[in-house]
Amino acid sequence: MSEGRLIVGPFNRVEGDLEVHLDLADGHVRSARVNAPLYRGFERMLEGKDPRDALTITPRICGICSISQSAAAARALADAMGLAPSPQGLLVAQLIHAVENVSDHLTHFNLFFMPDFTRPAYAARPWHGQAVSRFTAMEGSAQRAAVEARAGLMHILGMLAGKWPHTLAIQPGGVTRAPGPRDKVRLATHLRAFRRYLETVVFGADVEAFADLASADELMRWAGGDAGLFLEIAADTQLAGLGRGAGRYLSFGAYPLAGGYGFRPGVWEGGLRPLDTSAVIEDVSHAWMLGDAAHPLAGATLPDEDMREEAYSWCKAPRLSGQPMETGALARQVIDGHPLALDLAHQGGVLARVAARLLEIARTQILMEHLVAAIEPGAGFMVSGRLPQRAVGVGLVEAARGALGHWLRIENGRIAGYQIIAPTTWNFSPRDAAGIPGPLEAALVGTPVEDGESTPVAVQHVVRSFDPCMVCTVH
Repeated sequence: MSEGRLIVGPFNRVEGDLEVHLDLADGHVRSARVNAPLYRGFERMLEGKDPRDALTITPRICGICSISQSAAAARALADAMGLAPSPQGLLVAQLIHAVENVSDHLTHFNLFFMPDFTRPAYAARPWHGQAVSRFTAMEGSAQRAAVEARAGLMHILGMLAGKWPHTLAIQPGGVTRAPGPRDKVRLATHLRAFRRYLETVVFGADVEAFADLASADELMRWAGGDAGLFLEIAADTQLAGLGRGAGRYLSFGAYPLAGGYGFRPGVWEGGLRPLDTSAVIEDVSHAWMLGDAAHPLAGATLPDEDMREEAYSWCKAPRLSGQPMETGALARQVIDGHPLALDLAHQGGVLARVAARLLEIARTQILMEHLVAAIEPGAGFMVSGRLPQRAVGVGLVEAARGALGHWLRIENGRIAGYQIIAPTTWNFSPRDAAGIPGPLEAALVGTPVEDGESTPVAVQHVVRSFDPCMVCTVH
């Protein structure tokens, strides 16, 4: 179908439920509406509970980015308590979080994104046979290697977090596990093994060589590993021009440490400016929610049981200073000032988003090695504090998919309000009261749809480049 209307969904290889409604004209998407068709209500579940219950309940929002939710909840509680975690506890918490984020990036590339290029529609392309061999679902050699490497990396979570997902190791005052000298050696050993996998399979060269790429031209000359195969495919299928965003990027800052951030916070729109979270509001004009647009600390989750006709999603529409914002690895690396990401931002499409995640894998591997080297066995990894009877707290972190925020209100020692804005809430938001589409809705405009396609492959490439986590979206 290349004219009329088309509903694409449900999507496989997506965490949760997703539908995309497309208006087509002249073989391209004219407009898009993104529907998150599931309501879960975690924010309502938290109301009236002991604030510490957020550490147990919010990680259950998602099974693949649960540590991100844990970290945000812990930071919101620490903020409400006026508590600064111990420096070493903060460092170990960031290592735990980084392991999950890198694992998410690896899963996205190997299991969610690349299998689309094994489709029969690409059978005539010169790279198709290699893509089939490497990325066929359940069979591809790259997938088997990725799952094995991911499991090895996650041994770090077993050591430091006790389990994954849904750990309670990250607390407002630090972490529950104090690593000793033998642990430090074992952590470094696991990271060396993961580096070997990255350098032999993913990049085909030193991690530092990929992290040092400074331009899109240098990137497109990269031929090593599965990254090189992706770039060959991207050039042949013109992924650079597909799914371009508006160039507005948001990052809450990744891996906060005593001396600063691993990747700095900020906002990018043609240039860097400081982040002002007081300018965040959630618009509900096209969501099946009741109430008015509000800042998360004043917001509420009131589901519209009648599902009024002018709305079309259970996802609210977060806006920063009235504008939709794209978030994720590309946003983080642009705001952190990496030259390759800044060059890729001029494209802002599918290639840029996926390449930024590869870049972040390389840069985060180096960061994790530095974190392990900085562990001081015998130091304090936890400080205690007291929960107030009345307070507000904000917990801002960066999940693999982007900016995640928890906004907490405590009254009479109980949770009076808890609002969460997840990365895919930003990226897959519906229109706002001004009719401005969310980032994915805007990125899909102009995407080609071939005659006879009921699930257009180009549309799937754009959607998967954002790596949606719909269960977080409709928390």
